[in-house]
Amino acid sequence: MNSDVLNTQWVERFPGLSRLEPTTKKLLVQRSTVVSMPEKSIIFGPGKSPENMLFLLSGTVRVQQVSETGHEIVLYRINAGESCVLTTACLLAYDDYSAEGVAESEVQAAAVPRLVFDDLVAQSPSFRNFVFAAFSKRITDLFLMIDEVAFQRMDVRLAHKLIELSNGEDQISTTHQKLSVELGTAREVISRQLQEFQRRGWVEQSRGTVKILDRPELENLADRS
Repeated sequence: MNSDVLNTQWVERFPGLSRLEPTTKKLLVQRSTVVSMPEKSIIFGPGKSPENMLFLLSGTVRVQQVSETGHEIVLYRINAGESCVLTTACLLAYDDYSAEGVAESEVQAAAVPRLVFDDLVAQSPSFRNFVFAAFSKRITDLFLMIDEVAFQRMDVRLAHKLIELSNGEDQISTTHQKLSVELGTAREVISRQLQEFQRRGWVEQSRGTVKILDRPELENLADRS
């Protein structure tokens, strides 16, 4: 899709926005800008105030929390056709970001200025419903993640993450450090658990790669969540 068409039709790629009143959709298109950001770019970060509401058109953005000691945990990912709940929260509360968003690939997004966002939330019930529906869904997802981190066993969570990352393949390109960030734990904990999986004959490890040898056993463990 060329950039001109993308600029005029991006609203239609979001089911909630495509059902807005014609005048509201026209305003969003006229006042927004489609921007591109390269892979690994920092889209937002702690202490910065959002200037735009971003609607992701392509690519993936990882939203993560980084502690003062450098410990990281992935909160969620934004995929094409989604907006960012943290940006929504900061815009509504006139607050700064408390986490960072990193482009996991080249991304394109429609940037809607804060002033336009504020006006539409105040004046358009359908736009306001779209914003809060997306907001409530992501908040529910975050509570589920907190439940996993606080109460679920690490071996169960790791098995589930390996199955998820494999996408049906046996070879997973990842590292102990990346898995620790995904699961919000120390790298040493992941290393010990992967060693145990390897001892059981479920996986095989090499540098930058985890190979699944016994998918049914991993799936049985993951299903205990």
